[in-house]
Amino acid sequence: MIVSLTIILLCQLLGEVVARGLGWPLPGPVLGMLFLLVFLSLRDRIRTKIPEFGRALDSTGKGLLAHLSLLFIPASVGVVQRLDVVAEYGVGLAVALVVSTFVTLVMTVVTFVVVSRLSGSSMEAGEEGRARD
Repeated sequence: MIVSLTIILLCQLLGEVVARGLGWPLPGPVLGMLFLLVFLSLRDRIRTKIPEFGRALDSTGKGLLAHLSLLFIPASVGVVQRLDVVAEYGVGLAVALVVSTFVTLVMTVVTFVVVSRLSGSSMEAGEEGRARD
């Protein structure tokens, strides 16, 4: 588990170093996730030589996901500490939250439709199959 957490944190650190070092307007943790994605895509090639490689990373990731709600506590405390900012900009924050949620939902639907068309599966085929049953 320690090795897996080290790999995850090293990917985040690498992302921070690259983002700050090159002056990119992209958050370091986002680049870190991309580095972790590349690492995970190479995992199967490495696993042929080292069979145990990657299993601990899977269990550590599942453990982090199981306790993901605990990671929101510091952000919540930060919001409570800055209630003056929330009071001043609350309406704008609420509008931004609603609009960004709506845009995210629309983009998710568009992405799903595009991917389903590119992969050759369609929702109509699934509906026809259910209609026959």
